Amino acid sequence: MKIQDACVGCIINQSARVADAIHADEKLQTQLISTVEEMSKSFSFSQTPPQIAAYVYEKMALIAGKSDLYDEVKEHSTQKARSFVPQLHEELAKSDDKLLTATKIAVAGNVIDLAAEVAFDLEEELCKIFKTEFTHDDFAQLKCSLEDAETVLVIGDNVGEHIFDYVFIETLQKLYPNAAFSYMVRGVPIINDVTMKEAKEAGFDSLCNLVDSGVNTPGFDYARANDGAKGLYDSADVVISKGMGNFESLSPTHREEVYFLLKVKCNVVANFLGAEVGDIICKVV
Repeated sequence: MKIQDACVGCIINQSARVADAIHADEKLQTQLISTVEEMSKSFSFSQTPPQIAAYVYEKMALIAGKSDLYDEVKEHSTQKARSFVPQLHEELAKSDDKLLTATKIAVAGNVIDLAAEVAFDLEEELCKIFKTEFTHDDFAQLKCSLEDAETVLVIGDNVGEHIFDYVFIETLQKLYPNAAFSYMVRGVPIINDVTMKEAKEAGFDSLCNLVDSGVNTPGFDYARANDGAKGLYDSADVVISKGMGNFESLSPTHREEVYFLLKVKCNVVANFLGAEVGDIICKVV
């Protein structure tokens, strides 16, 4: 997906959120916002939103003198997400369709997104997610694909959400014990996306094959990925892509059997999908 006019305003608004997250004084806040406003005048509409975000956030990190702009917020998101794990296990225990429940859990976690146009409350989403239908519903095909798969790649998205992804993969391993699972994360801190640091702290390196994609974008940009990540993406029988950033980066993509799981959180993505903000998506390409 290439950026549109609405994306420009969204990215500028994110500079104010960064200022709040790092407790910037008035001078630094003004510098961050004015810098991004100036950068926005030369945004290339041939690039994806994650590609634009990569150099915008790199510039903000340089100005702020802070490599991980959202480190404090990510820690809070992780703690909050962990508090819901007992509830997630309860939902799975009583479920008659554990794959569907686990998939809904994975989507529910996707509401944790600091770059989103619209914010959603995680507790509220958990209350209704299991009764909400997918607007694009390729779940039956996902189930069939997983039954035949020997290798499955899950591409992570945000911190906090990754705790829900852990429960998702843990459930998949129980349902499909003969398949090998991998979890892919960003190469460097970018917005609140999950990196090796947060994934290891959550225990993914003991749960499954944990992969650093090498990308500096808030979405899996294949062209920027390291050779190992490219090879895994190309060779996995099934790829499950989490969140809008990955959707924006991988639409279109060169391979088949990519399942996109996400909560729609902006009008640009909603229009692209023929959906509405707030819808949940399970879509295969």
